[in-house]
Amino acid sequence: MLTELTIRDLALIESASLSFQGALNVITGETGAGKSLLIDALELLLGRRARSGLIRAGAERARVEGRFVVQGLGRVGYGAQVEKWLASQLPEVLDEWREEREFQGKDGDAEQDLELILTRTLSKDGRSSAHVNHRPVTQKVLRELASQLVEIHGQNDHQRLFEAAEQRALLDTFGGLEDALAGYRERRASWLEEAQRLEEFESQEAERLERLDLLRFQISELSDLAPQTGEVLGLQDERELLRHAGELSTELGGILGSLSEHDGAALDRVRQAERQLSQWGARVPGLDDAVASLREVSAHLEDAVANLVSFADGVEANPPRLEVVEERLSNLERLMRKFRTDGDGLAQKHADLSQELDALESAQQDRDQLTDEVARRRAGVEEAAARLSQGRADLVPRLREAVHGGLEELGLANAQFDAALLPRADEVDNGAPSLSVDRKRFGEHGAEDVEFLLAANPGEPSSPLREVASGGEAARIMLALRGALAVKQSTPTLIFDEVDAGVGGRLGPQVAAHLQGLGAVHQILCVTHLAPIAARAAHHLRVAKSVEDGRTRTRVQALAGDDRMAEVADMISGGRDQATALAEARRLLAAQ
Repeated sequence: MLTELTIRDLALIESASLSFQGALNVITGETGAGKSLLIDALELLLGRRARSGLIRAGAERARVEGRFVVQGLGRVGYGAQVEKWLASQLPEVLDEWREEREFQGKDGDAEQDLELILTRTLSKDGRSSAHVNHRPVTQKVLRELASQLVEIHGQNDHQRLFEAAEQRALLDTFGGLEDALAGYRERRASWLEEAQRLEEFESQEAERLERLDLLRFQISELSDLAPQTGEVLGLQDERELLRHAGELSTELGGILGSLSEHDGAALDRVRQAERQLSQWGARVPGLDDAVASLREVSAHLEDAVANLVSFADGVEANPPRLEVVEERLSNLERLMRKFRTDGDGLAQKHADLSQELDALESAQQDRDQLTDEVARRRAGVEEAAARLSQGRADLVPRLREAVHGGLEELGLANAQFDAALLPRADEVDNGAPSLSVDRKRFGEHGAEDVEFLLAANPGEPSSPLREVASGGEAARIMLALRGALAVKQSTPTLIFDEVDAGVGGRLGPQVAAHLQGLGAVHQILCVTHLAPIAARAAHHLRVAKSVEDGRTRTRVQALAGDDRMAEVADMISGGRDQATALAEARRLLAAQ
């Protein structure tokens, strides 16, 4: 409940401190006096964007502070809801509250009311700040918290009743279908996520098949050739050997002859020199190094001869083999150019392409699994939508009866209110539902739209509310709905900004009685021009504008006794100067 509202330097309000009570509070005043400024102030506390020009001329900043008492913490209802939100978003506020209770010696069974102070400050430079219990918060946090405490119905908010989304939301709220709707939305989001994956997969199917054909062809080429690591270099060396086998064999024979086979061969002459020097070395000092060197040369020559003999034995002209080597090298070099890699890279390319082929071929199996999963999740969405639809269908007779009771109180006893459930798109394409059709059928809020219907007079057919309801009728229907939803809504404070617009004086008492009835469940703040409503209030505030020291100022005053009777009289034709108006004001106040 809003207990106090403090305003400083907001437009024409230099300073104001307003106290409110439970039940019905009314705000009255002449047109242009500044009643809408109080609504502006409350909207600032709701975290809404500030209108330009709200800061009072000459001031650096405007400030609005609202003091709320949240009742019933630890129990069910809105108190528990606010406590849960604070625990997740502003736990330090709850910690401070618990510490204060312990300090005051209050036990767990004592009255558990929490005081919240919401503050919004606007600076001249366009910046704004928000605080909860003097702790800085973002506007988003302020907005989320305030929306659980206050609900504002502006002068034209009853026009929202003409919108399908508002009608659906009101029906769901009346029946407490929020959990069912949340479950449906969760299933729908899960289904759409998988359906999107399947749709993307199928849109790429042609590209995938084309890639599969190419991979199979390329892998076939590489598999037929079966390139091996190091093979290209080996074949290139073998090709050079085979190309020059005849010439090389002749030259090797001559070299071997010179080294070891002919008379006077180099190896024999080195060995003979080694023997002769060895003999002299035994007799003449100083030849040991030369003998050792010749012995080493002899050993190297023997190794070279042995290697040349072994190599020469393998050199043989083989034209058929050369042809085979040339052909394989040609095939390998063609694939090397095609895949832009070297000989060793061909083997790796073969492995990479095979891995990609396996992945794409297994994707078909994944697609089948994905298709089954999409169908399973769609069935879950359909089931949840059916439960939600049935819940709404069961609610319609109850809402109709509850609203009729309110309409009788508000002077529309002959009006017939109803609600129709209109199934969304349920088309088929070639005998099977398509994803685009399913998206329309299973909308974000279910498988049907809600349409409020009204037959304003007996004998007339029911038609959509937007087509037949006047502004005054829409306002009264909105009030009837608020009454029907009173025990369902958790928002403790409802603010009505001239909800009586379009309602004639004849119906004023009925509207007043209805608002007073709402005040038994909610705290009601109502800006009004109707005397019957003002007279029904438990607390009456008057907004007045005056010029002081050359400056226009708006002031707010709590009324009681003769002052209140005079204000109610001013709302009646003739005003306080007429005895009849004063008498009517006295009667209205006495009758509340």
